[in-house]
Amino acid sequence: MAAPVNQAAQQQVQQGLQAATLQQQQQQQQQQQQQQLSLQQDFDPVHRFKMLIPQLKESLQNVMNIASQNLAHNTTIDNGIKSSDASVQRFDKSLEEFYALCDQLELCLRLAYECLSQSIDSAKHSPNLVPTATKPDTVQTESLSYSQYLSMIKSQITCAKDIHNALLECSKKIAGKGQLQGTL
Repeated sequence: MAAPVNQAAQQQVQQGLQAATLQQQQQQQQQQQQQQLSLQQDFDPVHRFKMLIPQLKESLQNVMNIASQNLAHNTTIDNGIKSSDASVQRFDKSLEEFYALCDQLELCLRLAYECLSQSIDSAKHSPNLVPTATKPDTVQTESLSYSQYLSMIKSQITCAKDIHNALLECSKKIAGKGQLQGTL
């Protein structure tokens, strides 16, 4: 009778280990997903902008407080009420912090604008998708046929080659003028 009890106990232990292992794997997957999400949010300029706004408000409040303290301190010194023994926070440091945050916000807005304009240009020059063979039920009525897609890509390649050739010609002309000016 002891053997069936031992086998049952061993099975329970194995099931418990399997459940613990499964739970540990799920926790690792959740941590990885959270890390990926935080990385994506770090690179998202709009999310970064939203995170910087409270810091900017706090920095502006700090600048105003330090400015008012300095003004009050200078007023008392000018009126001869108080000597300049008291230490006063530096206004230029707080203002520099405020400007640094403003610069970061400006960069975030520029990056967001560039991403948006790139997305718009992408949609403009390739507005319709080619339906995939794996999902025939999701074919859109406005999607391009494969031959239309190929012709569009060929025209884009031709345009890129024309631009490349024009740039090469301009660089040769500039290099030729530089050589002529060097010999004169």
